[in-house]
Amino acid sequence: MDKIRNFCIIAHIDHGKSTLADRLLERTQTIQVTEGQMLDDMDLERERGITIKSHAIQMAYRHDDGQTYTLNLIDTPGHVDFAYEVSRSIAACEGCLLLVDSTQGVQAQTISNLYMAIEHDLEIIPVLSKCDMVNAMPEQVEDEIIELLGVKREDIIRASGRTGEGVDEILRAIVERIPAPTGDPEAPLQAMIFDSVFNSFRGIIAYFKIVNGTIHQGEEVRFVNTGQKYTADEVGVLKMDLVPKRELRCGDVGYIVSGIKTATEVKVGDTITSVANPCEEAIAGFEEVKPMVFAGVYPIETEDFENLRASLEKLQLNDASLTFSPESSVALGFGFRCGFLGLLHMDIIQERLDREFNMNVITTVPNVSYRVFDKHGDMREVHNPAGMPDAADIEHIEEPYIRASIITRTDYIGSIMTLCLGKRGELVKQEYVSGDRVEILYDMPLAEIVIDFYDKLKSISKGYASFDYHPIEFRPSRLVKLDILLNGEPVDALSTLTHVDNSVTFGRRMCEKLKELLPRQQFDIAIQAAIGAKIIARETVKQVRKDVTAKCYGGDVSRKRKLLEKQKRGKKRMKQIGNVQVPQKAFLAVLKLD
Repeated sequence: MDKIRNFCIIAHIDHGKSTLADRLLERTQTIQVTEGQMLDDMDLERERGITIKSHAIQMAYRHDDGQTYTLNLIDTPGHVDFAYEVSRSIAACEGCLLLVDSTQGVQAQTISNLYMAIEHDLEIIPVLSKCDMVNAMPEQVEDEIIELLGVKREDIIRASGRTGEGVDEILRAIVERIPAPTGDPEAPLQAMIFDSVFNSFRGIIAYFKIVNGTIHQGEEVRFVNTGQKYTADEVGVLKMDLVPKRELRCGDVGYIVSGIKTATEVKVGDTITSVANPCEEAIAGFEEVKPMVFAGVYPIETEDFENLRASLEKLQLNDASLTFSPESSVALGFGFRCGFLGLLHMDIIQERLDREFNMNVITTVPNVSYRVFDKHGDMREVHNPAGMPDAADIEHIEEPYIRASIITRTDYIGSIMTLCLGKRGELVKQEYVSGDRVEILYDMPLAEIVIDFYDKLKSISKGYASFDYHPIEFRPSRLVKLDILLNGEPVDALSTLTHVDNSVTFGRRMCEKLKELLPRQQFDIAIQAAIGAKIIARETVKQVRKDVTAKCYGGDVSRKRKLLEKQKRGKKRMKQIGNVQVPQKAFLAVLKLD
């Protein structure tokens, strides 16, 4: 066990984690690096240049003392929407490399991931990345790290993923500074599942870290939380492919194949133990995920409902932060109410459903969950505006608030404060991180940041500001349900809950946007925004008309009028039986109102 080191790489988005991981794999001769970001194996990750999944891989490193050490590396995502992946990786490690980009300095997600690592008592090795860049500011960024961590300047390693500078130093530091895993190899088996994937030939493959005991191939094991028993058909370690082993010992990170077919039987954070010699209790300290954004996901063809359920279950295995439950809508039929960690997460899930499972889906307007208190004092959680009780029965509504941390340069403070105040934010405090960089803390309603806050923040700060948040509490708020009616019929998928002060302008902009997007019909389409029975905005999509009077080339005007009246009666009849198809673009347009 003293020859094993388990560590992860954490950093803000785009600070060079995956590139550094490539250099570590190359230096330990684990694989031949043929292209950048070898661990990002999903097409989406390559296209967008981000890490979506955390990736585990084992390396063998020969230290200067002549000993060979086993290093288990987990490369993690940097975006705030995938913070749950990071928390799972941290739970499986004893140490971490904290990467800070020497051209950008400490950013919001750096601090957030760092606090997560400190909570789990990890040994932290600070690394300055991208030191070969022309615009690098190593001294200034080192000062920020010293202030943040309280480490000595000589403990910070300067490195570059592109040139390979500092890689040997990092490998030495991993062996010398990160503690070996602790545990008792003779104790009953206790292993924690930190990830799982679905394989159509072999069933579900669970990735785990052994805390105590040993696991052998062919042994009968039990998953503590679900109570299910399985035979360990194959156990092994994670290289670029799965490498089978006869046994895995205490401190190892590996995988288990046991022919599990049902997705719900494997839960991330569950404990694996032996049936013959079970452990006393499950491993504690693994937090449940809290979805931030809810949206309805519906199949375009109603008969695809069961296929969509199966696809979501398989995706949930690979991404434990996705939650879903069935729901139905008048306009869209049967589908699922899904919980996501943010808008990027929702976008990625939609893309993966399309690419990996060939599922065409419609996604409704994203919203958050509210607490609705009625006149009798009863409380119910509402995830969907369609589930709101009658306005007359509501005593008050509470909405979730978050504590947002924004790190920016001093030049942009004014415009960022204007943006936050426009989103109903309350300033908590601001403090200087270093020379010209400041951290601003705001309490804001989650609903206000769901849609376009992050994009606006990036554009007004020219990409400099970094943003991170965590939920704090529910607070009473003056919210109303805004309905969109097409020819008098409400479209429940376009309903939203919005603050009283914004409702009229929001309703007007929704109507104007829908007028552009709805295709013209043979009859007029009235688009109305309503709060309860009160109409607050209206637009009309004009009908497509044939020129029925073209054949009249003179004569009495009553001939023309007779033809026009006949056309008018036909249009009226059409309007009674015609229905309006709302294109997918219209549902997404609400997100891009600005």
